[in-house]
Amino acid sequence: MILVRQEIGDVLRDFRLQKGRTLRQVASRASVALGYLSEVERGQKEASSEILASVADALDVPISTIMREVGDRISVIEGIQVFPDVVPDDLVASIEPELSLR
Repeated sequence: MILVRQEIGDVLRDFRLQKGRTLRQVASRASVALGYLSEVERGQKEASSEILASVADALDVPISTIMREVGDRISVIEGIQVFPDVVPDDLVASIEPELSLR
């Protein structure tokens, strides 16, 4: 069984380590308890969208990048061989019309 919380935790830890930051530094910057963030990274706790946004901001990584990485990892676990690598034009247009490629 795929545990999304485990994948989220793994991705957060990977980004934190890539940035060369300690758990304490990220927790402090995100205003999240150190123990709680540790549990999130280990996949023991579900993080709310607010916590994810705070941690993403503390890591200087867009939440969309974090969620994309989580989705890609789950796709690999599920054995999906090919998955799209672009955001559909109509979705971009509905969010920010001036970003539309059309």
